[in-house]
Amino acid sequence: MGVSGSGKSCVGALLARRLGVAFIDGDDYHSPTSVAKMASGIPLDDEDRREWLETLAQLIDDHRRRDETLVLACSALKERYRELLRQGDPELVFLFLQGERAQLRERLASREEHFFRGDAMLDSQLRDLEAPAVHEAVTCGIADAPEVIVDTFLEALPHCRG
Repeated sequence: MGVSGSGKSCVGALLARRLGVAFIDGDDYHSPTSVAKMASGIPLDDEDRREWLETLAQLIDDHRRRDETLVLACSALKERYRELLRQGDPELVFLFLQGERAQLRERLASREEHFFRGDAMLDSQLRDLEAPAVHEAVTCGIADAPEVIVDTFLEALPHCRG
């Protein structure tokens, strides 16, 4: 989890490969209306995100019911969003990718094909971000290499599952 540009897709895909499990990029499940809104530089609001988060929670639940591990990249900016995702699996463990605005902006500027665009969009996500508490997520800085982030998360994972 984290704001756009934090490396969720890259780190998530690497983590899934390391674990030998499925990876889902939450961005692939945004409605066409939401994608068009973001591509126009208009931030999503809670109502825009509700159906998207419910869909992701259902995907999580589907994998849990099949006893399959899943890595999901999703912004999950607010505590209530994370709680909605946990409806799919109460044991869900979050990896929070935390970064400074300047580094996030630099990364976003280099992504030409992505629908998420503009300083206003990033600023909106940073305003909406409710950083998870220490007990709620493993937090890693985005200045670290993706491989280091995955190693750190995998080392912490057994402690997150009680």
